Amino acid sequence: MAEPQVRLHNLDEPLHPQLSLLLRDARLLQQCRSAYQQIELYHSPLFGNFFRLDGALMSTEADEFYYHENLVHPAALAQPTSLQQALVIGGGDGGTARQLLKYASLQSVHVAELDAQVVAMARPHLPRIHQGAFDDPRLQLHIGDGREFLLAAQHCYDLIVLDLTEPSGAAAALYRPEFFAACRGRLSASGVLSLHLGSPVYQLQQVQAVYRALAQVFTSVRPMLVPIPSYGGLWALALASNGTDAAAVAATEIKKRLLGRGISGLNYYNDATHQALFALPEFLRSALSL
Repeated sequence: MAEPQVRLHNLDEPLHPQLSLLLRDARLLQQCRSAYQQIELYHSPLFGNFFRLDGALMSTEADEFYYHENLVHPAALAQPTSLQQALVIGGGDGGTARQLLKYASLQSVHVAELDAQVVAMARPHLPRIHQGAFDDPRLQLHIGDGREFLLAAQHCYDLIVLDLTEPSGAAAALYRPEFFAACRGRLSASGVLSLHLGSPVYQLQQVQAVYRALAQVFTSVRPMLVPIPSYGGLWALALASNGTDAAAVAATEIKKRLLGRGISGLNYYNDATHQALFALPEFLRSALSL
C-alpha cells in the first residue's frame, strides 16, 4: 500500500499590508486552539520546527538565536555584576530562559507564561530552542497573567525580559508606561528591562510608540537593531534602565565579562556585535528624536 502523501503548506507571513514573507513547503505537525489563541507547529526545510500564534510566526529552530541571544546578553553583560535573579514574561518556548541559564551565578529565573499549551507544545517539539531549560532546577514556571505576576512579585530582578507577542490584544497592556513603571519598581539598582519593539521598516509607528512609552519611565532607553531572517529583516529591540547604560560599555569590557562569566556557545552575540547593536541608521535616529 502506498504511503499517504504529506500535505505541504505555503504560509503567508504578513510583514505589512502590502508585503508578506512566503514560507514554502511547511509541514503541519500539530495544531490546537487554547483558551487564548490558535497554536500551530510546523516543520520547514529551511527553518526546522517553528510555531505560530494566531497565524503569526514566533520562533524557528534555525534562527531563534538572533532574537533570544540579543534579548538577554547585551542587558546581562552591561551590568557590572553577574545575574542573580531574572524574570521572563512570556517566553513559553524556553529560548530566553535557556540563554539566562548560561549564567552560573543565576540563582533563579521565573518564567511567567500565560498559555500552558505553548509550553506543552515546546517541550517535546522545540528542544533545539529550549535545550532542556524547563528541567533546570533554577527555573520556576508560573502559568498565568504576567502582569499580575509582576505586580504581586516580592523579588527584585537584575533582568526582566518581556518576550511577548505584538502589542495588541491581551499583550497591549504590557507595552504601556504604567506597566513599564511596574517593571522599574521590580528592578535592582543596576537592573535592565529588555524587550522587542517591532520592525523599524514595516512597523515604525509601533516602534516609536513603545520607545516613547519606555522613555517616560526610564532615564536610559537604548534601541538595538538585529537582522532576523524569519521576521523579514531588521528588528528593533530595546534595553531600558535607570542604572545601566548598555551602549556605554566598551567592547573590551564585554569580551572580558563574557570570559569571566563563562558565557560560551553563542551563535550571534559577541563583543563586536554588542557595539554594533546600538549603531542606528539615520532614519531611525530621526524617527526616535535621538
